[in-house]
Amino acid sequence: MAAEGKTIDALGQFELVPVLGRVGASVGFTQSNAHMLLAVGIITALMMYGMARRAVVPGRLQSLAEMIYEFIDDLVGNQVGRHEGKRFVPFVFALFSFILVGNLLGLLPYAFTFTSHIAVTFALAFIVFVLITVVAFALHGRKFLGYFFPEGAPLWLAPIIIPVEVISYLSRPVSLSIRLFANMTAGHVLLKVFATFIVLLGGLGAVGPFIAVLPLATNVAIVGFEILVALLQAYVFAILTSIYLHDAVHLH
Repeated sequence: MAAEGKTIDALGQFELVPVLGRVGASVGFTQSNAHMLLAVGIITALMMYGMARRAVVPGRLQSLAEMIYEFIDDLVGNQVGRHEGKRFVPFVFALFSFILVGNLLGLLPYAFTFTSHIAVTFALAFIVFVLITVVAFALHGRKFLGYFFPEGAPLWLAPIIIPVEVISYLSRPVSLSIRLFANMTAGHVLLKVFATFIVLLGGLGAVGPFIAVLPLATNVAIVGFEILVALLQAYVFAILTSIYLHDAVHLH
């Protein structure tokens, strides 16, 4: 990241660039797609090689793989139910690990944060939305429609309650996607801004390097904060997905 003239191009880092050339009028295969495949490869390698030995005394990779999976198993079990939630653990695990690795990959130099694009985060959120809707109808049929009008509520409130509940339900993929996208984008914009300050201030002559220490220290702190945000946002996405699954399974 560097200063371009005397301006700060904080949003240029999110521009999609074709890796294998353009396909017709479309952008084609971009660095975002490449990092998604890399994230999938890292997760697959972790699970395959980490669990290959299945040792009684696990090594580092096996411990890491078991720790992440057990964390998601407990998370889904506590939210959905131990018995009912078992079938959803692989899905939530895949979702959590994909977002987590994508968030952390974006903190590496010259890497790309694909979770900073609303198209990616909305696609993930829409998959969750479709799943919970399908699960609710599969388990409860038309009874699921009662979710939008609580039992025991006065009938005359239906014109108010039903639209509110429907809008709330339809807003789930929007809130899920925007929360992840906004947090990842904001953090990387801050990193770019302060990194540009370091370059600009560092070129102010003899005193420049001393002045640049302040934005450098700030950037180091932001990197640490971004690691925390990367973990937290993957967790938030996973736990909200589990809560939505609970609603679909239990209708409350």
